[in-house]
Amino acid sequence: MMRLPWFRFESPRSVAEAARILEGEGPGAVLIAGGTDLLPNMKRRQQAPQVLVSLSRVEGMKAVEDGAGLTLGGGLTLAEVIGTAGLRARYPGLWQAASQVATAQLRNMGTLGGNLCLDTRCSYYDQNHEWRKAIGFCMKRDGETCWVATASKRCLAVSSTDCAPALIALGASVRLESTAGERDVALADLYRNDGIDYLTRRPGEILTRVLLPDAAEWTSTYWKLRRRGSFDFPVLGVAAAAKLAPDGSITEARVALGAVSSHPFLTRAGEFLAGKRLTDEVIAEAARMVASRAKPMDNTDFDVYWRKEVVAEFTGYALRERRGDDMDAVRLRTARRTL
Repeated sequence: MMRLPWFRFESPRSVAEAARILEGEGPGAVLIAGGTDLLPNMKRRQQAPQVLVSLSRVEGMKAVEDGAGLTLGGGLTLAEVIGTAGLRARYPGLWQAASQVATAQLRNMGTLGGNLCLDTRCSYYDQNHEWRKAIGFCMKRDGETCWVATASKRCLAVSSTDCAPALIALGASVRLESTAGERDVALADLYRNDGIDYLTRRPGEILTRVLLPDAAEWTSTYWKLRRRGSFDFPVLGVAAAAKLAPDGSITEARVALGAVSSHPFLTRAGEFLAGKRLTDEVIAEAARMVASRAKPMDNTDFDVYWRKEVVAEFTGYALRERRGDDMDAVRLRTARRTL
């Protein structure tokens, strides 16, 4: 049995109080919301914070503000995000992404902010302490070598958040609060392509809000690849959002990738799609462009070369769905479930 290490637990009632605790405790303090990722990491000694600062009782972390756009509190559970009134109709890509995270039980605990700040993963890192010690640990924790690519000078652990690509495609931003004040950051700028230092969030900052722009005339989707139809982290996530003109042509588009790098990121396919109709030829070329940016490494499930090849197919599925094609049978075949 793997037991948690000793820690002190703080349960502040406000963002300001939580921020003061983080600043006072320094690097030894870590935020905890649902704990679905952090607590298993602590049991495996991947993380060993001395203080856990809980956000579960912080006022306002579950706020939902509906206007031209939509603001979601970072403390909303994924189940609460899925159940937000109007979300599925206005932001279907986010609804699909949140609906496919883990299992129903974990979605009842895991939070939106936690999913966006999810620790990067790797076959060599996500093992218990004794296993990692037997190989001399790895660059991400206690060692010096990245076993994915031993000549690499940086950690190649992969980003496995589902909600981030969907939100990046939607043009979302996040609000970060600390004792120094608050700032809004485009979600795409929250991430670095580094398996260790993967967030640009400053020490002491708390992700309190997710800000979604007006969805009028926009449509979106999210496609996830994993071995099983539940529980598993993505080994590929493709999110596409498009603003359609009355004649059916695209006036603006974004296509984002997840789980093929140490960070979720936008591709250049959105620029290519602007001003075009989603013909089979346009979709094929956009899919090729997206696949060229995917750099999966041999650190998760499935063969790495196949994972590279399948990016174009999943991009095609996403764009065909945005075109209006009936993709339910393909979803059932690839995701083992319908949405």
